[in-house]
Amino acid sequence: MFCKIISGEIPSAKVYEDEYSFAFLDINPINPGHTLLVPKRHFANLYETSDETLKELTPIIKKLAIAVKKAVSADGINIGMNNDPAAGQLVFHAHFHIIPRHLEDGFRHWRGKRAYKDGEMSHVAEKIKASL
Repeated sequence: MFCKIISGEIPSAKVYEDEYSFAFLDINPINPGHTLLVPKRHFANLYETSDETLKELTPIIKKLAIAVKKAVSADGINIGMNNDPAAGQLVFHAHFHIIPRHLEDGFRHWRGKRAYKDGEMSHVAEKIKASL
């Protein structure tokens, strides 16, 4: 679907475009101004996105976050990316959410929980390091 938005086959409220990326307003926003930044090349998710593309997108995420915050007088900005269905990914074209937040918008963040048993945290850390 995002490839068709980038090509203009599906209309969008475009806010930014360059050689590598395309940004437009989310049609189901958390708050007004909720913007999606997508690479023009198709990658299904973060894992498949090239390092070169990520290097190009990172400054644009910052630029958009500043612009969105100013444009809608937000108190803060969430930056998010869902990867895989278990994490809430619905569209399988890599994309970043730039979500304006207001102190009284009523949305909650997930809360951490004590998930590690004694000694388990260091074991998980070692497994992650071994996977790098």
